[in-house]
Amino acid sequence: MPLARTHRLALCETALETGPDAPTLCPPWPVSGLVAHLVVRESRPDAAVLGLLPPTADRADRVRSGLATDVPFEQLVDRLASGPPVWAPSRLDPVADLADLLEFVIHHEDIRRAQPGWRAAPVDEATARAVWSQLRRAARLFVRRSPVGVVLVAPGHGRGAVKGPPARDTGLGSVVLTGAPVELALYLSGRTAVADVQVDGDDASVRSHRAQVGAGG
Repeated sequence: MPLARTHRLALCETALETGPDAPTLCPPWPVSGLVAHLVVRESRPDAAVLGLLPPTADRADRVRSGLATDVPFEQLVDRLASGPPVWAPSRLDPVADLADLLEFVIHHEDIRRAQPGWRAAPVDEATARAVWSQLRRAARLFVRRSPVGVVLVAPGHGRGAVKGPPARDTGLGSVVLTGAPVELALYLSGRTAVADVQVDGDDASVRSHRAQVGAGG
């Protein structure tokens, strides 16, 4: 089964087990709100785009809230599990793996790691490799506002500089983020409190990095 499909179904199973009102790492959304977000993302691209624009974000949120409120939770999860609409490019497995894998992996952990007593789940090698490959490309977007350089290290997978140190003489250098691919994906996407990532570098660079990450990444 394609990886994106595997992680879509795993997320849906966890959502059903956890329940619609359980918290997530995407407050104020409970699980039902997060599932509604994912359904809107692939079935209502117009609303998904509106959600990226501050002047129209409220309208997009009303679409999501309407789904979460008006559609029974089990039906909402079934809609997500059934996959994107027939007209969506992500209906094709190779496109889905590129467009959806990180989304489902990260949001699955948004549900799992928001629950009391959570433990990190094992990650199969195929997922780890795919996440690392995609993260190498996406990481530049995640760290675009970083005041310091950023190097990613995933033991057993590779190492890569995704942002160079400051060009000006700021006294700052780079930080090295070390962790498994999924942990790095969570960290770079703002889930720093639950991601098992080691941060190394000179004191000033690490402080500057942590201040920026703490302010929202």
